[in-house]
Formats: sequence, structure tokens, C-alpha cells
Amino acid sequence: MSSSRIVVVGSCNMDLIWHGQRLPEPGETVTNGRFTQALGGKGANQASAAALLGAEVAFVGCTGQDEYADAIRADLRARGINIDHLHAVSEAATGTALISVDAQGENTIAVAPGANRCLSEQQLRQAIAELQPEVLIVGFEIGIEMAALALRIGQELNASESQLGDCRTICNPSPIDLTDPSWIADCETVIVNQGEADAYGGAAELLILGATEVLVTKGAAGAELHRSGKVRGFSSYAVSAIDSTGAGDSFCAAFAVSTDPAFACAAGALATRAVGARAALPTRGEVEALLRA
Repeated sequence: MSSSRIVVVGSCNMDLIWHGQRLPEPGETVTNGRFTQALGGKGANQASAAALLGAEVAFVGCTGQDEYADAIRADLRARGINIDHLHAVSEAATGTALISVDAQGENTIAVAPGANRCLSEQQLRQAIAELQPEVLIVGFEIGIEMAALALRIGQELNASESQLGDCRTICNPSPIDLTDPSWIADCETVIVNQGEADAYGGAAELLILGATEVLVTKGAAGAELHRSGKVRGFSSYAVSAIDSTGAGDSFCAAFAVSTDPAFACAAGALATRAVGARAALPTRGEVEALLRA
């Protein structure tokens, strides 16, 4: 493991999940599904995955003041995640995601971000200054302005003489936001799926705009690492996939703790074994066993 002090600046949601044979077409109603409820949010998923993989993790974000928030806090605390900078706000409800999953494990997700968009610059700067991360993971479910600021603060840490070591910045720019590409210059590693990569102009364009490296996840086809004009492919791993929700978050966390795309591919594959973003997040031992197999 190359680094253990990870700070995730991101979202925490309650996921409301419909599981059926197939996803509905626009305007269509598909019945005979079943409903489950699970904790989610890309940021909280990434923090949970990193903690299971053995990292020291802190989570920075906002919840509402409701029963969903209580469940989120209890879960993160039970996982050993530092939530000193998870703020409860009165002006918005806890974020919610509506997820539909088909029999092959493919999904669609609609998110009401709620309190996830309430983090202030003061709260963010104080959190990063106190936590002094070795790795900073940032996602776009908190809004592109706050995400870009978090990455910029991470780079400011690198320029500070008081920082004992470099802060490695990782961005998972999802959901897609094309309004301001300036965040890319403050990001060492961009992690995107193929659709997101295409929307941002491709991995080569992200490198031109300032990213040091770009990881493109391709589901069952594995992943590609783009760096210094070279592309290296990594295979996926065969598992009995039930739900791909959270697989990308597991991949992102695994790369944060290991800097190894193969390790990340294995962690992403294992995360598809159960319904819900966190139900099948793997331990480090499970990932290493899959790599050996």
C-alpha cells in the first residue's frame, strides 16, 4: 500500500433501489420488481471502500438533519471513518439516489443531491488543513465549484512548506459537468468510465488540459491507463455480477490506496457481487486472493 491517509470530499446519500428483469424505456412502466434501501453516495462509497482496504480515512461533506443522516453517520463511524468534518445542515435534506437495476447488473441512477451541495469554502479549507491528506479524492456530486476548490486546495498543500509530503489528488468527475474544465489542471489522476471519458473529449484531451494520468474504466472489459502519451490496458476479473452500483467507487478507492490499476480492477469486479453500493465492497484480503487466482 503506497498511502494510507486518505480524505474523501464528496457525497453521502440514501439509495432507494428497484431491482427487476430489465430497465424501463422512456415512458414505459416495468413491474414485478423488488425494492431495497441502502446507504450510498459516491463519496461515502469511496471512503467505505478505502477503509475496508486498510486505509486511514476521513470523510468531508454534509447531511441533512433527518433519519437518513443518522443512519449514514452511524455506518461511517462503525467503519472507522473519521467524520469530524461531516456537517449536519438544516437548509436541505440528506441526499437521495433513485437506482434501477436489471437482471444483468446494469443500472440507471437519478440523484437528488440535497445537503451534498451545502459544504462551504470555510468548512472545506478547515477540514483539509486539519486532516493533511496524503491522498485527496474528490467527486462532482458536491457540485463542480466545490470540487474544483477542493482539488485546488490539495495543490496548495503541495506548495506549502509546512506539508510533510505531497498530496496526491484524484478526481472522479461524475456526474459529468462541462461548464468549467479548470479543475483538470489541479488533478493528478482523473478516473472516468468510457462514457464520461468521451463526454470530456477523451483521455488525450484530459491529459492536454493538465491531468497527469487518466484511468478509463470499461466494466467487464477492464480499464486503460493513459499517461505520457502511452496507453496500458488492464483486464477485468470474472465474478458473478449482480449489481454494478458502486463498482466504480470501489475501483477509485482501490487505486487511491494502491496506485495499481490491476488491484483496482479486481476491487471493482468484487463490488458487483450484491445489490447496493456497499453490500459487496471487498476487503484487501479478498482483492489479493482474486489477483492470485
